[in-house]
Amino acid sequence: MSITPAGHVARSAVRPDAETIRRTPMRTFLTTDDGVTIDAVYDPPAAVYDVSAPPAVDLAFVMAHGFTGDVDKPHVRRVVEAFARYGAVVSFSFRGHGASGGRSTVGDKEVLDLAAAVRWARELGHTRVATVGFSMGGSVVLRHAALYGQQAGGDARTDAVVSVSAPARWYYRGTAPMRKLHWMVTRPEGRLVGRYGFRTRIVNRDWDPVPLSPVEAVPAIAPTPLLIVHGDQDGYFPVDHPRMLAAAAGDHGELWIEGGMGHAEHAASDDLLARIGEWTARRAG
Repeated sequence: MSITPAGHVARSAVRPDAETIRRTPMRTFLTTDDGVTIDAVYDPPAAVYDVSAPPAVDLAFVMAHGFTGDVDKPHVRRVVEAFARYGAVVSFSFRGHGASGGRSTVGDKEVLDLAAAVRWARELGHTRVATVGFSMGGSVVLRHAALYGQQAGGDARTDAVVSVSAPARWYYRGTAPMRKLHWMVTRPEGRLVGRYGFRTRIVNRDWDPVPLSPVEAVPAIAPTPLLIVHGDQDGYFPVDHPRMLAAAAGDHGELWIEGGMGHAEHAASDDLLARIGEWTARRAG
């Protein structure tokens, strides 16, 4: 795949200290290891909070959205605002989404986008960085944690992983929403719908080679803390997916099956986001 970089990459030297808590969000373009420009936003910890439990200035969440999302979508911003109660938040648009360059590879090369965002969080001075992904982003955070482990991952490593509504295996077509998604990804007319209906530009070729699947990646995540979250009413991926992931994690991972929850960011309640924020603040680093 050949992708031409576009745009200018800006780096910030601002550090997330007491002064930074009161700053407005910062926006820039990051460059991935394969030369794709990624639209990214930094939100400092929330300026208004309970002084008895302030957000952790050293902690940054890196939020990976689902397929067809981007940093400006309201459901993405809602998650960012929820996590900002517990630490800073880096959000970004995956390649092919929103203002980012390149084309979506639907979970393959996106690990490079996440790695660039994690490095930026560390460049901003955060010593603890956790990745939280939803749906496609949930599969990406699992694969990223396996590929950028604690020993070899350098500044792109993560200190905790939360995967919400993720598939366990590739090519799943067992539900109507997933059959529609596969039509969008694999058919020329579907990719037109993705481009003009969802601002998502999708690569027009199959994976070669097929990337490591989420369930294959999970055993390599240890000892990094891992949380798997899934709704029992998920219309995309039934609960055998999170159970496969949890089985692959063994005693290392935690599994939350949420009663009445549907799929990904849209279905995540304020209470669930708060519990994820609290879990991450305790377990990261």
